[in-house]
Amino acid sequence: MKRILSTVTALAISALSFAGGPKGDTYKIDNELSSVEWVGKKVTGQHNGSIMLKEGNIMVENGMISSGTIMMDMNTIVVEDIEDEGTNAKLKGHLMSDDFFGVEKNPTSTFKITKVEKKEGELYHIHGDLTIKGITEKVAIPTTVKMEGNKLVAIGETEIDRTKFKIRYGSGKFFEDLGDKMIDDEFTIRFKVGAIKG
Repeated sequence: MKRILSTVTALAISALSFAGGPKGDTYKIDNELSSVEWVGKKVTGQHNGSIMLKEGNIMVENGMISSGTIMMDMNTIVVEDIEDEGTNAKLKGHLMSDDFFGVEKNPTSTFKITKVEKKEGELYHIHGDLTIKGITEKVAIPTTVKMEGNKLVAIGETEIDRTKFKIRYGSGKFFEDLGDKMIDDEFTIRFKVGAIKG
């Protein structure tokens, strides 16, 4: 009887270890595997660029993302569509100013995962709290999640209404007679978040 109990206990411990234990596995964000791109549109065209992640962790339980926090470094905003250095620097400076992201006072933006819904195949809807400029709003992002070995990659795209974060510069909701200076309220974020199990 003791031998049977010892064998069962050993198998249980082995199974928990293989599954990552009752608390699951922690995946640490890897910047080399990650990228975040943004697109902002206006009446006369659009601008696009990128931003780097600062740090973050993703928890996985039973083969599915359960929680996590991802932090973006707002000081790394890059404008990619303007070749002229002076014009490029002017737009970057404006984006970092209080008219837009107020980076001096808010050097990071964060996304905290609160719930994950499996849709079909590798497609999930990841729900969470997005904090930009110190303001938090709930969002749901369609995301493809791939896990292989000790690596996790999440790829998705979403539209963010900037006015919910009090970024109102050039918004037709708050200013009249903007003409061709009006800027769309929504901007696009495309991301690839790579993480390694640690």
